[in-house]
Amino acid sequence: MLGSELIDLYEKEGALLRGHFILRSGMHSDRYLQSAILLSRPHLAELAGRAVADLLREEEPETILSPALGGLIIGHETARALGVRFLFAERKENRFLLRRGFRLRPGECVSIVEDVVTTGRSAEQVRELAEEKGARVLSVGALVDRSDGKARFGVPFHAVAKLTLTTYAPERCPLCRQGLPLSKPGSRGIVDA
Repeated sequence: MLGSELIDLYEKEGALLRGHFILRSGMHSDRYLQSAILLSRPHLAELAGRAVADLLREEEPETILSPALGGLIIGHETARALGVRFLFAERKENRFLLRRGFRLRPGECVSIVEDVVTTGRSAEQVRELAEEKGARVLSVGALVDRSDGKARFGVPFHAVAKLTLTTYAPERCPLCRQGLPLSKPGSRGIVDA
């Protein structure tokens, strides 16, 4: 799958939202990638997982590790396409943890998989968690890199698509000045469905 094909799928499935959004970073944007809508269709989730897996295959990860909630489906589908184990990390009190009996072995080769990378903070925190547990992080993979090339992880970063979406600091947001209602469609602090 090419990056342009993936963005077309986001558009076709109504997963590239338009409006006034607050991102996890606190920045505002007029567009939001709601991967959950795209990935709610199992055949599309499978195709997307294969596309991410193709980017990570040469690194030969033993395990895919994703941040919950956004990375759950794409991480699982990527692991399935690679024929490897899938784990997810959960946020508790602003820190990612392995729960539910999940364990990483010292030296275990892991790739981190996320749906959309904007600042890269969640993927970076999960990378740090894996390294604290003694795993060897090989790479980070994502469906979409919307970081405009700014996300850095200290390991190779691969994304199926790159998409530049305008973001605004809240105090400089023209959408706020226009009085447009603000929504937070992500998985934390949901204000609006």
